[in-house]
Amino acid sequence: MPVKKAEARPKKRCPICGKPGVAASFPFCSERCRDVDLNRWLSGGYAIPGGKTAEEDAE
Repeated sequence: MPVKKAEARPKKRCPICGKPGVAASFPFCSERCRDVDLNRWLSGGYAIPGGKTAEEDAE
C-alpha cells in the first residue's frame, strides 16, 4: 500500500501559535501566521547576533 504524501510528512506545530500545521501553509496553520512570520523577518524581529566589525574595533 503506497504512503500518501500527507501521511509521510511528520506532524508539526505552527511556530507562531502552536496549532497543527496545514499543507497549504506548511509549516504554519494559516496564511495569517505565515504573514506574521514574514513580518517578523522583514522588521528585524529575527536577528542573528554577530561579532564586532572592523569599524567597532577601531573605536
